[in-house]
Amino acid sequence: PGYFDLLGQHAEKYLPRDRFLHELLTSTEAMIRNVDPTVSNRDVFWQTFEQRTGLDSAELEPFFEQFYRNEFAQLRNRTEKRPFAAELVQFCFDHNLNVVVATNPLFPLIAIEARLDWGGLPVDQFNFALVTGYENMHAAKPQPAYYTEILQKIGCAPEAALMVGNDWEADILPAYSLGIPTFWLSLDGETPPADLMLPYGRTLRDVHAFLQSNLA
Repeated sequence: PGYFDLLGQHAEKYLPRDRFLHELLTSTEAMIRNVDPTVSNRDVFWQTFEQRTGLDSAELEPFFEQFYRNEFAQLRNRTEKRPFAAELVQFCFDHNLNVVVATNPLFPLIAIEARLDWGGLPVDQFNFALVTGYENMHAAKPQPAYYTEILQKIGCAPEAALMVGNDWEADILPAYSLGIPTFWLSLDGETPPADLMLPYGRTLRDVHAFLQSNLA
């Protein structure tokens, strides 16, 4: 089964599968809308989920943690390592660059760190400056506030950063709007619109070449 099927199966002791998944998505959408710097995405999620279902996060959070610690691994064979990812991150470390895993912080860190491990980038071997998860962030993509918070957390000026992402709307445009240089990983071969011809490429080796040319 896929992620939602697997999670829905294990959550049936709390809610019927379809209802559970509906409330999960509704609570996730609340995180995406959140821009309150005083409320973490985690708190937004659980406040919304509790209000809508009457269930208690004190019982549900351990269920989610157990799911991500155990059952989630069943999905590993549905993923594959992206060629050159580990080499690219190591190149950045070798050049004293801080690397942030700026994945949309809609999941607990335990889930995000598992996916990094599956991708050959385990956090115990790669000293990332930050991995964004729902516990440590107060906004999500495509909110510019998400990128502002990252810059604040790592103490970096916008012009000194580089956002590499494969989603034009969620990764590139919000970062660009803040003055962050960007590199669009256009996996399907599309090119940027003519009125906003930003740096782009198709593979992580293209990112590597771009970094080399700018570090020279």
